[in-house]
Amino acid sequence: MDQLHFSFFPLMAHGHMIPTLDMAKLVASCGVKATIITTQRNRQVGNEIDIHLIKFQAVENGLPEGCERLELVSSDDLLHNFSMATTMMKEPFQAASSRMSSQLSSDMFLPWTNDSAANINIPRLDFHGTSYFALCVTDSVRRYKPFMNVSSDSDAFVVPNLPHQIKLTRTELSPFDRIKEEKNMSPMIKEVRELGLKGYGVIFNSFSELEPDYAEYCTKVLGRKTWTIGPLSLCNMDIEDNAERGKKSSTDKHKCMKWLDSKKPSSIVYICFGSVAIFTASQMQELAMGIEAS
Repeated sequence: MDQLHFSFFPLMAHGHMIPTLDMAKLVASCGVKATIITTQRNRQVGNEIDIHLIKFQAVENGLPEGCERLELVSSDDLLHNFSMATTMMKEPFQAASSRMSSQLSSDMFLPWTNDSAANINIPRLDFHGTSYFALCVTDSVRRYKPFMNVSSDSDAFVVPNLPHQIKLTRTELSPFDRIKEEKNMSPMIKEVRELGLKGYGVIFNSFSELEPDYAEYCTKVLGRKTWTIGPLSLCNMDIEDNAERGKKSSTDKHKCMKWLDSKKPSSIVYICFGSVAIFTASQMQELAMGIEAS
């Protein structure tokens, strides 16, 4: 009997690549052959995992040479170019997968991989790096559009048909979730939303005990076939392995740790603007002033 072979295809961004690499490590530790599909600039992978490189057509899509990760995209105006470049990976990806894989797990932001997997008759699992709760809330907002029933952006509305009463305001929704008609949505975002209904199933970097009501809701009400395999970071048993993942900058890391160590316990607030937020120096200054004034 041929050995099972799982291929993993993350979006080229640290927040997506790190858990996907952990997932590949987890699969490899069970005796299953694991391959990461990525580009030349993102090829750092452990010894127990194979790697298959696909050319990323950055320059051909108006990006700088070597711009193969989201963090390297210099402005929001180029995000569409990056998306188009990922789409152009479809043909070489499909050719590679047809030769080597019996199972594919690919990122939710690579929706075209679903059709590619179907064309070569292998099951594809959609990888969500977030949670059951996030998917359920997003699905309800998209389905029922409760934000249309309030008179202002600051008025709270209830997200309907969930296990608990969840209240939000329009300002707490992403721009994609505030769109009233899906015909006005970008084709890529629309395809991402529809993707979860098409594939073989969904993998979550979560665990059932964390959000049991939403795991059940996602399966029984939304009808999704799902698996919880998190927290994936636990596959790194060594503390140093966990600490050294992601973008390397030892000087900045030590400066940051020294600064944190100088502060009193529970006195630091960590604020994250996501993996694709690009700010100018003046915007950062305004943010800092606003946070300080609050």
